[in-house]
Amino acid sequence: MVVDTAIQPSQVAKPPRHKVTGDVHLLLRRADRVLFGQRQNTGYEDGAWHLPSGHLEAGESVVEALIREADEEVGVRIMPEDVQFAHIMHNSSSGGRMAFFFLVDEWEQDPVNREPDKCNGLEWFSLNPLPDHLIAYCRTALEHIDAGQQFSVFGW
Repeated sequence: MVVDTAIQPSQVAKPPRHKVTGDVHLLLRRADRVLFGQRQNTGYEDGAWHLPSGHLEAGESVVEALIREADEEVGVRIMPEDVQFAHIMHNSSSGGRMAFFFLVDEWEQDPVNREPDKCNGLEWFSLNPLPDHLIAYCRTALEHIDAGQQFSVFGW
């Protein structure tokens, strides 16, 4: 009797599925300027300018996350129909995040710094030129957005 010892393709161990962490980034746009906050006391890129942003939580859409983060960080109220998709980036940092970037031109309330323990202040900047000290993946995404490109990868 001959026994087939060859490994069948269905028996080959597959690598574990990648679990993606999602984050959302707000380009709150006033004319040709976008709102940035200066990071402080976070332990990551303190002193750098960054868009209002945050993690996607279980059970919420990326639009719901953006609206929640906008309220939590800068106190603005955004309607879902005013959220415009701008860009998605697959970022290798922290295991391969998916960063969603959205443009918003209409909102209620004036932006205020609602997280002074993490943000040194808010300022409006043009996308061209961008502020000097900006988190690298954010700079890359904004350059793609300025060029009209909706997808990029960073750090792979």
